[in-house]
Amino acid sequence: MSTSRELELEALRVYRRYASEVVERYGLCPWAASARREGRIAERVLVASEPQDALEPTLAALDELAHAPQIEIGLLLYPQLCLDRFAFEHFVANVRARDAARRELGATPFALAAFHPEAPARTDDAERLIPFLRRTPDPTIQLVRRDVLERMRGPQGSGFVDVAMLTPQALLAEAAEPLRRTIAKTNLETVCSVGVHVLEALFEDIRRDRDESYEKLETSTGSRREG
Repeated sequence: MSTSRELELEALRVYRRYASEVVERYGLCPWAASARREGRIAERVLVASEPQDALEPTLAALDELAHAPQIEIGLLLYPQLCLDRFAFEHFVANVRARDAARRELGATPFALAAFHPEAPARTDDAERLIPFLRRTPDPTIQLVRRDVLERMRGPQGSGFVDVAMLTPQALLAEAAEPLRRTIAKTNLETVCSVGVHVLEALFEDIRRDRDESYEKLETSTGSRREG
């Protein structure tokens, strides 16, 4: 098994811990489990270690998934991209701009959102809590197909959204607010109920799992080279 393939498998494994133990377990995205079971989510691991080297593979992945209409959510994982949260958000903004520049106005197939392991818990405001809930073990870009967002009538780049889970009464009650805000408020209530410390410990455990796993891969690679 090649080192890059080993890294890909480990990156997927630790990401899926986040998806299962955080997103699905606490209902941050009520349709996540069904979307996974129905094959509407695709994951890709990009192993570039520098932003300039990751850009073209990222655009290629966007093109690949754009031509797979059954895929509504894409997840691009970057296990070797050592960028802090704000630098990664800048990278995602660059990807967004480059993708838009090569298409007709309004024809970009996906809305992009940055997920990153570094974000504090801000429970003073629902919107400020969103980065904390997006603490994937590796920097990750979430792609959401725009026609899906249009069906949901949600804002660009909205995170965990499922209009089907909202009753007409709930939609009417929150009609004065964007849907993103409604979902963010629900997730804030969930975090306050569960306890920030519980989620913080879970994020740290997944990140520790990730770090130990990747370190073993590096040690194994070094041993094979020496041999």
